Amino acid sequence: MMNRIYKNWVYGGFLAGLLMLLLMPLLTIGWPTQLKLFYLALPIYMLHQYEEWDDDRFRIFLNNHLGRGRNLLTHKAGFVINIFGVWGVIAASLYLAFYVNPGFGLIATYLVLVNAFVHILAAFILRSYNPGLITAIVLFIPLGFYTLYQENFGSDRAFQYLGIAIAILIHAGIMGHLLRRRKQLSNTINKNTVRHP
Repeated sequence: MMNRIYKNWVYGGFLAGLLMLLLMPLLTIGWPTQLKLFYLALPIYMLHQYEEWDDDRFRIFLNNHLGRGRNLLTHKAGFVINIFGVWGVIAASLYLAFYVNPGFGLIATYLVLVNAFVHILAAFILRSYNPGLITAIVLFIPLGFYTLYQENFGSDRAFQYLGIAIAILIHAGIMGHLLRRRKQLSNTINKNTVRHP
């Protein structure tokens, strides 16, 4: 069962994202604008993930470009990264923003913006489309910058730096994982080549 979930989580996320948008007026009634914008980061991210992961597009794209055709990013790793590294982080930032300090919501905002930057940078370097690029530009950039505008670019710089740092660390951690895995796969291939010349 878990293998099916690892391969198909994005479809549940897409439908949940649509439902969260539909229920937003009820769920966020009475919330200040800044918290509503932080809330929006999650369903918007879920729609973005659909563009990325439908038909396994992002995993295949990454494996072809960074993994040179090898299974660099597994279904399980994609599931863990997106469920815990995206949904979990945004959910935690919402709880912290609601119960501790609204500034914690900037973690969700910068996660969206840093991801958009990564997609745009990849498109510039490769000179081609990458899965997730369209929603990164059409959804992430407007939401992220409008949220920062509403925050007046953050009255408390500490939360700005925290949000940027966490978003960069998450993306750097993912890249580190992929590079380590690429090295492991290369070493395995080299060993097999030596054993079977």
